[in-house]
Amino acid sequence: MKRLAQAPNLALASLWCDMLAQAGLAVSVQRAFASSIAGEIPPDQALPEIWVEDDEQLDTARALLAQLQHPAWRHWVCRGCGERIDGPFDQCWSCGAAMPE
Repeated sequence: MKRLAQAPNLALASLWCDMLAQAGLAVSVQRAFASSIAGEIPPDQALPEIWVEDDEQLDTARALLAQLQHPAWRHWVCRGCGERIDGPFDQCWSCGAAMPE
């Protein structure tokens, strides 16, 4: 079992862990509730962490986490309503149509 990353908060740690688990990786969040003792231990030691259970999956997990942390920035125009969409979104915020291929 190896540590993959430290997250700035529990929400991001849980999101990253869920996304990696959906990709088939065995991961877990550790120190989920350590923030409650942040005054008793150094603040950087109280942050939640993501751990990979299978050491052989560590490189794959690092690559996937990098993609999650830095999503592709795209510019496209919705075919449904003509709205211009900027950012990592694959669905129109206005009408809900999927991004064209």
